[in-house]
Amino acid sequence: MSAPLLLRAYRGEQVERVPVWFMRQAGRCLPEYRAVRQHAGLLEICRTPQLAAEVTLQPVSRLNVDAAILFSDITVPLAAAGVELEIVRSVGPVIANPVRSEADVDRLRSFDPDQDAPYIGEAVRLATAQLSVPLIGFAGGPFTLASYLIEGGPSKAHSRTRAMMYSAPALWQRLLHRLADMSIASLRAQVAAGAQAVQVFESWAGALSPESYRSHVLPSARRLFSGIADLGVPRIHFGVGTGELLTLLHLAGADVVGVDWHVPLRKARTRLGWQVPVQGNLDPALCLAPPDVLAAEIDSVLQQGGGAGHVFNLGHGVLPETDPQTLKSIVSLVHERSAQTAAGAGSAAHSQQGLRDGALKRGRSLQEVKRA
Repeated sequence: MSAPLLLRAYRGEQVERVPVWFMRQAGRCLPEYRAVRQHAGLLEICRTPQLAAEVTLQPVSRLNVDAAILFSDITVPLAAAGVELEIVRSVGPVIANPVRSEADVDRLRSFDPDQDAPYIGEAVRLATAQLSVPLIGFAGGPFTLASYLIEGGPSKAHSRTRAMMYSAPALWQRLLHRLADMSIASLRAQVAAGAQAVQVFESWAGALSPESYRSHVLPSARRLFSGIADLGVPRIHFGVGTGELLTLLHLAGADVVGVDWHVPLRKARTRLGWQVPVQGNLDPALCLAPPDVLAAEIDSVLQQGGGAGHVFNLGHGVLPETDPQTLKSIVSLVHERSAQTAAGAGSAAHSQQGLRDGALKRGRSLQEVKRA
């Protein structure tokens, strides 16, 4: 029995069609998710396995995507380990006591999923028991988690974060290593419970130059990816505005690099090398565009992705105002167009091989056939 389509694509294999799923497909734009949110907050859903599994499954049946992604939040391990935080609607995670000093870093304790957050693994088990496609687990990247902790919430400039990074490098590395270990523990628990791939959301690393990322973040990123290397599942690394960091995201140890919409996918594949699988990269705003405009851009992403080693996704998360029917149409179109391309490529390859075999039987050299 062959591996699921998604996993074969993550391994860079030639597949019968390009698989597709959407970041933030679980929640946000789905009416069934909004119904759940009427009586449960986001963290409450994350901490209630039955609700988390329910929301994880919702887009799979509605949209026909090729993967589920666990409904959770990258700050859940932080909260479970004692960080006082609240996820505020339309804002994001808000930290009551930001990390600004050595004493603050020392107060961060380690994260034990079995003791601190058994609901994570249970949600994965409940979801995978009902899924016919792989489930993707995820965790936050160390820079992104550090930014939330230091800034006290979402930030556009990440100024306090970068100031600590530059002015207190030893303290910074200690903080990032501690956060990397939290993510390692969370991802290992998710895989043990049944997740078949994992994604590290280093969402805000695009705020850094390649030199700053290499010096101040790459060591902890390598720590994270090496800490899950033995699990044998595809490891995806994604960040927003990371076009100049793509090779470094791969160098951290990722098997697959997520590409946002700021960089053409062909350019991303050229930078990384076409042997490196990629995921992306339709601009989420195109989900609000007229159907003909959207279809043309989907074709462009598929063409630039090149088929093998490409998983179709948005360049960031689904926007809340997106019509779920549009997402379903994207899935259908990606499946249809990529299957046609794959069939054509297979037919062309078969025909070319037939010409070569026939020519060789007639006594022509392989070099003559290639020249012809």
